[in-house]
Amino acid sequence: MKDPRNSETLSEGGARLRDDGGKASRRRHRKAKGPAKTETAEADRSGGAVAVAENSPAVRKKKRRRGKRRGGQNDAHQASAHPQPASTASQAKAGTEGESTRQGETRPGSRRKKRRRGRSSFASGPLDRDGFRHAQASEPEKAGDAPPAPEQQPATARPMSGEQQELRAPQYGRSNRSTNGELYAALDLGTNNCRLLIAQPTRHQQFRVVDGFSRIVRLGEGLAATGSLSPEAMDRAVEALDVCASKLKGRDVKRMRLIATEACRAADNGDAFLERVLDETGLQLEVINRETEARLAVSSCASLIGRDTRAAVLFDIGGGSSEIAVIRLGEHRSQRLANHISHWTSLPVGVVTLSERYGGHDVTPSVFDAMVSEVEALLGDFHCPAIDHAHVENSFHLIGTSGTVTTLAGVHLGLTRYDRRKVDGIWLSEDEVTAMQNKLLSWDFAGRAANPCIGPDRADLVLAGCAILEAIRRRWPAPRMRVADRGLREGILTDLMMRDGAWRRSKRRSNSETSFSRQGKE
Repeated sequence: MKDPRNSETLSEGGARLRDDGGKASRRRHRKAKGPAKTETAEADRSGGAVAVAENSPAVRKKKRRRGKRRGGQNDAHQASAHPQPASTASQAKAGTEGESTRQGETRPGSRRKKRRRGRSSFASGPLDRDGFRHAQASEPEKAGDAPPAPEQQPATARPMSGEQQELRAPQYGRSNRSTNGELYAALDLGTNNCRLLIAQPTRHQQFRVVDGFSRIVRLGEGLAATGSLSPEAMDRAVEALDVCASKLKGRDVKRMRLIATEACRAADNGDAFLERVLDETGLQLEVINRETEARLAVSSCASLIGRDTRAAVLFDIGGGSSEIAVIRLGEHRSQRLANHISHWTSLPVGVVTLSERYGGHDVTPSVFDAMVSEVEALLGDFHCPAIDHAHVENSFHLIGTSGTVTTLAGVHLGLTRYDRRKVDGIWLSEDEVTAMQNKLLSWDFAGRAANPCIGPDRADLVLAGCAILEAIRRRWPAPRMRVADRGLREGILTDLMMRDGAWRRSKRRSNSETSFSRQGKE
């Protein structure tokens, strides 16, 4: 009861107690209930009629105390306090003795048991091959009642580099699963390679590669000396094109563009070769001019031009020709990067023609300088105004889309195996490019062939590409160069999807799906 003079509480004996919210009273109440709880347990053991409710404070307190006890005495006390059926008690005793025998110690308390209950690796039994203990199967399970364990699948090995390989591009995703969306295809038959890409548009100016193919065919081998395609080179090209035709037939491709470049443009028997390709593979190739080739190379590198860039020189060092485009950008940019080409040229020299003329196996510094001088003379006939923004930091740079610059980047990174995801888009400074060219020039043919980023198929071509690159760098000095592992195929796909409005349709579909999902949530 309350004392009217202050806020203190009077006990039954008249003593004043502080009004602390009843905490002291509850503590005394718990102490007073202790003997009652003991009497209740004794009454249960003697078979009396006294029963404690399930959700009474005494039972809850007893559950909390149960986790604080340890050892076998705790088990004996619990067994005496709560009698179990005979079968259950015997099983529990057998399990306890078995575990004590295996572990050589007493069984831990229930609190430790609760922690173990969530860890499958602490199950009893010997260590398996994976380094964990697994629960032992009972006798009926061992006899065949339990389902068989899943078979362990071997780790998937990474594909080794070879002639036929599938390409990946970091700016667009890749998927091996079949898709029901619209597919586009691009084929590029060059002087040195035969390449195919089948892709599906995703986000704006991005696409997902569904299938791809690339093989070195050297169609232009001997073209500079004879002026015609050799029968062996045509056989290699037709065999690769037949693989591409089978891939295209297996896909529901909406639009495709199949092009041929310098080798078919310059060869005397180029038309006869195209007719043979049509008869044997069913593919009708389109021989494009040099201006179209330069524009396609620029279209493939649209995502590599930053917002701070005001000018760039893009070059594509091919097998039989090298395309160069000068790009000038202002404040208002078009979605098509090719619309910003101010000047372009196509040099009638490539890695195949230059290496056949000077030799690709034993390239000395004097031979390398002779190749550079020839390319410089060809660039002297290209009339192009000087770059206005060359003196502004980060406003001008070079972009290389050929195998020469990707090889330099792979050697610079020290890759044990070429990985285009690490190469595409990387920046190389002027000093780094010079160091890599000198490093390749110091290697002999065997050393170049042993490098995983070059290989024996390109060992005789890479220094010819470096000579063309050196001539371009002398004409347009730049503090840095960006590497692009992409080319005409990516440019073709970008143009096809943009002309077809594929990204606009995908954007409308995504917007409609978003509005539909919002309506469903509401």
